[in-house]
Amino acid sequence: MKFWKKVALCILFVEVLGNASGLITFGSIKDWYVKLDHPPGTPPNGIFGPVWVLLFGMMGYALALVLNEESGQNRTVALRWFFIQFILNLAWTPVFFGIHRIDIALVIIVLMVLAIGLTIKNFAALNRLAGGLMTPYFLWVCYASYLNLGFWWLNN
Repeated sequence: MKFWKKVALCILFVEVLGNASGLITFGSIKDWYVKLDHPPGTPPNGIFGPVWVLLFGMMGYALALVLNEESGQNRTVALRWFFIQFILNLAWTPVFFGIHRIDIALVIIVLMVLAIGLTIKNFAALNRLAGGLMTPYFLWVCYASYLNLGFWWLNN
């Protein structure tokens, strides 16, 4: 398969699944989320959507770069970590916004930070650009972890 097709399919895959998970937030933002005490530095709600679209696109491109590398144990491990962190990402939104379990969401996001770090390490070993493309996502999820911790702390 041509590389540009891999890129398009990977970006589409990550964007569709990632944004589908985000659809859960619409109802909760208007009633539950606005009533929570917000930690300092919480951005306006309109920031989250565009940031996630950009980050999901970068993740998809990084995934395509790794899929384009030669098959082997290193690529398998890198892809395993990618999918572990992505599943955690997809689980976080329904837990936080869907069932309103800030405590469980906090555990998920801490595990996600660790899994993203291991994904970056393994991606970078195969393709430096792939690791670099995952770094803004790592930083954003670290920031989101602070917010999750703050929501838990202020609303317990």
